[in-house]
Amino acid sequence: LLPPASDPVETQTGKVQEAQDSDSDSDTEEGAAGGEAEMDFLRNFFSQTLGLGTQKERLLDELTLEGVSRYMQSERCRRVICLVGAGISTRGIPDFRSPSTGLYANLEKYRLPYPEAIFEIGYFKKHPEPFFALAKELYPGQFKPTICHYFIRLLKEKGLLLRCYTQNIDTLERVAGLEPEDLVEAHGTFYTSHCISPLCRQEYTLGWMKEKIFSEVTPKCEKCQSVVKPDIVFFGENLPARFFSCMQSDFLKVDLLIVMGTSLQVQPFASLISKAPLSTPRLLINKEKTGQTDPFLGMMMGLGGGMDFDSKKAYRDVAWLGDCDQGCLALADLLGWKKELEDLVRKEHASIDAQSGSGTPNPTTSASPRKSPPPAKAEARTSEGEKPQ
Repeated sequence: LLPPASDPVETQTGKVQEAQDSDSDSDTEEGAAGGEAEMDFLRNFFSQTLGLGTQKERLLDELTLEGVSRYMQSERCRRVICLVGAGISTRGIPDFRSPSTGLYANLEKYRLPYPEAIFEIGYFKKHPEPFFALAKELYPGQFKPTICHYFIRLLKEKGLLLRCYTQNIDTLERVAGLEPEDLVEAHGTFYTSHCISPLCRQEYTLGWMKEKIFSEVTPKCEKCQSVVKPDIVFFGENLPARFFSCMQSDFLKVDLLIVMGTSLQVQPFASLISKAPLSTPRLLINKEKTGQTDPFLGMMMGLGGGMDFDSKKAYRDVAWLGDCDQGCLALADLLGWKKELEDLVRKEHASIDAQSGSGTPNPTTSASPRKSPPPAKAEARTSEGEKPQ
């Protein structure tokens, strides 16, 4: 039935339409606000994950080693994290992958199924002998800390070192005077060893393990006779819990990252460069530029943002290309610490020689640090096609 002409439905319908129009306008405004919120979320996501976005403050007055040194002497720089790899260690310690001279190229005598097997936990449990034969060649105590190690110790003595994260297993950071609380030994250490039996896990000291290795005896647990393994991280093992717990707190408050002697290719260690706040300056001291992960590739692989030394958007990353010891001397010189660093190296090396009864100079510092070749220049940018020396 049609309503009578006087029925207010038509009028009410008009009001309903007006209300709907009004709601539509409100929805549009809410939608716009929601879209802006989504954009804020995306901006923050890209800023944190890729190192992109607008939440950046340039803290270096120039992208050079000089700029880094001035920042380190300012009130803004109170907490420094060092990320270090094999490049800071003694030249006498061979690396793993160099053709003909690296360790992997010289493992044929151990008759391994493939070179990396010597560091795989599954292979080690069945055939520990090759690892311990190699360990004798690599064992800590055969070498001295380098200028880089003592530069990190100076950072500690100056009250600037928040933490040193190291990929090295040679314990040279400890020999140089860093305490366990100063260190995160991301790939483990020779400093302690444990029985591999999950029911035992008896701990053994550095001295105990050294005696076994140099006696060419496979170390066996005195309680259960299982093999005892140095606490270095093998392929197939988890990184130490301390790596993850320290990472969660340290990188929220770091003022400067100093990255030395690492290719930044091994995860999750390499991802540490992206954990710092977006404004935190990052100095790389290395023979070549590294850590320059493509941002979108990094996002897809969950690796975070890489370093940017050369683009027009570069604002916090500095690369000093050359020998790591020379880089540390150059930075120490700018900070006014060079004589202090050189004196510390000489004093500590003399002490180590006296304790070992050897007057043989350290292979890395057979010449005085004062007689070292002039350091390379700090680089923030290079022209296209230019290759690092």
